Amino acid sequence: MSHFGFRTAHPNGNARLGWFTTPHGTIETPAFMPVGTHASVRGLDMGEIRRAGAQMILANAYHLYLRPGDQMVRAFGGVHAFARWDGPMLTDSGGYQVFSLARYRKVTEQGVEFRNKLDGSLHEYTPEKVMQIERNIGADVIMQLDELIEGGSDHRASRKAMERSLRWLERCRVEFDRLERDGRAPVEALAVPDGAPPLATHDEAHDLPAPPQALFPIVQGGTYADLRRASIEGILQSGDWHGIAVGGLSVGEAKSAMYDTFDVCAPLLPWDMPRYLMGVGFPDDLLEAVSRGMDLFDCVAPTRMGRHGTVFTADGKVQIQKSSNRTDRRPLTDDCPCPACTQYDRAYLRHLMVTEEPLGPRLLALHNLTFLMQLMERARTELAAGTFTTWSDEWLRRYRTRTAFTGSASANGR
Repeated sequence: MSHFGFRTAHPNGNARLGWFTTPHGTIETPAFMPVGTHASVRGLDMGEIRRAGAQMILANAYHLYLRPGDQMVRAFGGVHAFARWDGPMLTDSGGYQVFSLARYRKVTEQGVEFRNKLDGSLHEYTPEKVMQIERNIGADVIMQLDELIEGGSDHRASRKAMERSLRWLERCRVEFDRLERDGRAPVEALAVPDGAPPLATHDEAHDLPAPPQALFPIVQGGTYADLRRASIEGILQSGDWHGIAVGGLSVGEAKSAMYDTFDVCAPLLPWDMPRYLMGVGFPDDLLEAVSRGMDLFDCVAPTRMGRHGTVFTADGKVQIQKSSNRTDRRPLTDDCPCPACTQYDRAYLRHLMVTEEPLGPRLLALHNLTFLMQLMERARTELAAGTFTTWSDEWLRRYRTRTAFTGSASANGR
C-alpha cells in the first residue's frame, strides 16, 4: 500500500481543492510551505510556524549536506526529529543553490563540481549523490537534481538544460529505487557523550531501510512553450510519480511570461497528482497560480522581506520603516491573527525595525507567513463554496490598486 495519495474536489476552472497524503499527515491544498533552509525557518520556532497555519515545510538538501551533514541528520532520526517538526516535509535537491554558485561550480553531464564557500573544500554533486543525501535526510517528498539556468536564457540553452534535467531524472529514479530495494549504506561511526541517548544509526535494523519517500520530477524549459511540453512529456514517459514540480520560474522573467508558462503546463499535468510550483510566494502570484491549477508553493521572499521591513496586506505591500508609520496606531491588518497584528501597532513595529531590535524582524516575518497561510485557507474555502474565481478577481483588483492617500482606514501605509 502506498504511503502517498492525492484526491481533488470542487474544481473551479483549472483551480481545485485537494488533499495530499504523506507519511506525516495530509496537506489540504492549495497550500504555501514555509522555507526552512537549514531545517529552521529563520528566527522562528516550529510552534510559531504551526500556529501560523503551516501544514508542510521544506528544507534544503544542499545546505544540510554541508552543515551539519546529511549523515548527522540521519543519526538524529531524520529531519523531522532533528528539527522537531512532526508534519510533512520536503527537501529541495539544491539545484537553485548550485545555480547561484556561478563562480564556484562546474556543470557537466556527470553532475556538478563545486567548492564549499564555507571552507573551500571540493565536492561532487551528482544525481546519485543527491538521492543518497535526500534519503539520509528523510523528508517525505524529495526533489530530483535538475539544471537551473538564468531567466531569459535563449532557446538553445534552455533546451540543453531541460534535456539534461530529464537525463538526471532517470539517474535519480534508478538510484532512488535502488535505495528503496537495498537500503541505505551504513553511516560513519559517531560517538555520543557519556550519558547521552544513543543515535538512531546505532540501531542498524531500523536505520538501514530507507524511509517512505516520494520523488518529484521537475518540469524545466524556461518560458518556451515547446520546451515545457517536451519536459512534461519526457517526465510522464519516464515513470510513475506521486507528484510533479514546475521549476525555473520567478528567476527574472516578466510576470506575464510566468503566467503564460502556467497556462502551458497546467493542461498537460496529470489531474490526479499534486503540482508543486517552486520558488513562487508573492500573494498575487499565488492566486494567479492557483487559478491555473497549481497546488503547492514555497518561497523565501515572505520571511526575507519581513526581516527587512516589508509586509503583506490586502492593500499591497507596506514598508514599515516609512516615516508615515511613526505615529500610526493601527495594526498592520485588522483581520490577521498573528502577534504583530493582534498585539502591536504600526508605530511600535516601525520603532523595533529602526532601532534594530531583533523582535521586529521576527514579528514581521511571522506576519508575512501568517498572511499567506490565511490567503490559502481563504482560497480553499472559496473553492469549496464554488466562488473562487469571483473572489480571487476581486482580491487581486484590491491588492493591485495602489492607495493614493494615507491617513484613512483603507490606507496601505506607503
